[in-house]
Amino acid sequence: MQRRHTLAAIAAAIATTLPGLAAAQDLPAKKNLTIVVGFAAGGAADTAARIIGKKLADNTGFTVVIENKAGAGGNIAHQYVATGPADGSVLLFGSVGPLAIAPHLMKIAYDPQRDLAPVTMGVNFPNVLVVHAGLKIKTFAEFIDYARKNPRKLDFASTGAGSASHLAGELMDDMAKIDTVHIPYKGGAPALQDLLGGRVAAYYSTLSTAQQHIEAGKLIPLAVTGAKRIPQLPNVPTIAESGYPGYLATNWYAFVASSKVPKPILDRWNTELVKVLKSPDVAAELNQHGMPPAPGTREELGKEIARESALWARVIRDRKITIE
Repeated sequence: MQRRHTLAAIAAAIATTLPGLAAAQDLPAKKNLTIVVGFAAGGAADTAARIIGKKLADNTGFTVVIENKAGAGGNIAHQYVATGPADGSVLLFGSVGPLAIAPHLMKIAYDPQRDLAPVTMGVNFPNVLVVHAGLKIKTFAEFIDYARKNPRKLDFASTGAGSASHLAGELMDDMAKIDTVHIPYKGGAPALQDLLGGRVAAYYSTLSTAQQHIEAGKLIPLAVTGAKRIPQLPNVPTIAESGYPGYLATNWYAFVASSKVPKPILDRWNTELVKVLKSPDVAAELNQHGMPPAPGTREELGKEIARESALWARVIRDRKITIE
């Protein structure tokens, strides 16, 4: 009888220990992680990735490196990860443009919903339509009025063809029946540089990119592209409340990986990243930059990508948007 009790105790101890051992083995053994960002350093995606990556390194003991692979509206980075290592040592801080917009605009060498596996939503936030202070346009109504009276005289920057900032402008042109000129850049930082220099008139910018220049009076915020006003700019209306109900174009960045990465590793990265995104210090820092965290399940992110893909496919078709 004593022997039976001893064996039972040993079995129970093993059963308790194994899940912990299995979980420890769910992440790459070398304890190195590269987070790839598809835009230049200094922009919103880069800022958020570095905030999240630092906490992730603290929590896991991993060496976390942020690698910027700018170009083609983020598609270079997305293709790199889609065809890259499948051991879980590389994650992509993917964006709405390459994941839900680009497939309907251009030929790309990967299928976002087939070749990239969802991990978790990272941040979800609106853009802010800003103009150079020298433009002498102070309100959203003045922007629309000027654009109507001067077709193709106003241009707007974006983080690349097929990016969220590009489609925000296209949707605005469609709903307001105006004709502005799209100027693509390789990320938020170079777009901002030309905007500040007066070489481009407007930009559907992230708050993170534009905030300090708004506070300095160099840029004028006209409207917010989301469903509600943002705390940092309480006096700036949404486009929807400014005469265009139904307008909605949010920007988001989400963690994805090669679809060849084993499910246990993807699940474990979801657990670790959700933990980071829910931590008060990370949430406070992201909110300070106007990028509220939006952690969720892998399944929820997959459904969101599919929903956004269908939405922007319709807009692109109706607008007859093409990219040369």
